[in-house]
Amino acid sequence: MNHIEFTRQSPDKLQFYFQGWEPEASVRAVVCLVHGLGEHTGRYAHVAAALNDAGYAVLGCDLRGHGKSGGPRGHTPSYDTLMDDTGRLLDEAAERYSDKPRFLYGHSLGGNLVLNYTLKRKPQLAGVVATSPLIRTTNPAPAVKITLGKLMYKLQPGMTMANGIPLDSLAHDPEIGRTYANDPLVHNKISARLALDMLQAGEWALAHAAEFPLPLLLVHGTADELTSAAATQEFAGKVRGDCTLKLWDGFYHETHNEPEKAEVLAFMAAWIESHMPA
Repeated sequence: MNHIEFTRQSPDKLQFYFQGWEPEASVRAVVCLVHGLGEHTGRYAHVAAALNDAGYAVLGCDLRGHGKSGGPRGHTPSYDTLMDDTGRLLDEAAERYSDKPRFLYGHSLGGNLVLNYTLKRKPQLAGVVATSPLIRTTNPAPAVKITLGKLMYKLQPGMTMANGIPLDSLAHDPEIGRTYANDPLVHNKISARLALDMLQAGEWALAHAAEFPLPLLLVHGTADELTSAAATQEFAGKVRGDCTLKLWDGFYHETHNEPEKAEVLAFMAAWIESHMPA
């Protein structure tokens, strides 16, 4: 596969790091990747390789405050700003692959973003994939933490705290947690603004799930300790259009990093294939 990387400047003067992976043969479609909280696009090279094998290019951008992109770690000025950033990723894909179908794929916080972006901005896409989407957390945050977060949201919204992601909750393979812990581009920061905005956005998306306008694949591990598989099931049950729910029994948060990841990625590629425009 061919690896590409470049930077772009946002309207608020932040440098954004983009990278992509293209199949050796011709590109049949492009999958636009939105990663999760605290991580970066580089953790998806093996996902891209599997999609490349099926003829799909993958293009991603490190979120603001993440990876090689600029901005305070784990913070965003507003949730709408993150959706604007997602829009620029889609625009970049449209420019680079002007005659190819586009799919939007988000994991965890990225899953929250792609659901909200599609519901609110109504992009013209072939389909959307959300894996372990952060609609609700598996274990609700303590009331005192929410109260403190709301206070900081008003007084000091950029103040960050540890995001509390346990490394052994990512995947059953312990090497995944070790690699994550030693990755210099990974951080454990989240600001009061981002924390409350993403929780509110998850609830808003759930309340409006019936309006989802595009074909949708929802993927979740039933043993996910971070984001709620039950909330994903609830979302799927409300969608009136084309929606596929795939629950992986006993899998943790990063289904694409479980020992059975080849099966997980093959399922995703097959769903994309089945939603390629005629």
